[in-house]
Amino acid sequence: MHTATSQPPLIQRRPAVEARTGLSRANIYALMAKGHFPRPVRLGARAVGWHSQEVDEWITSRAPAGPAAKL
Repeated sequence: MHTATSQPPLIQRRPAVEARTGLSRANIYALMAKGHFPRPVRLGARAVGWHSQEVDEWITSRAPAGPAAKL
């Protein structure tokens, strides 16, 4: 159950994930095969989506840290 301060998990479809990450469909699936990108959840017989929070965490993990990040 979600409290008033937390938001329910959002599921994003592939086009939204591509737009947020800048990755193509092929790159997303290649990274998933290597275990370097979150796995999608099945939404139906022919539909999948990604948990928004997992994609956010992946994006954050890819962000450079330190002085070079300020360029």
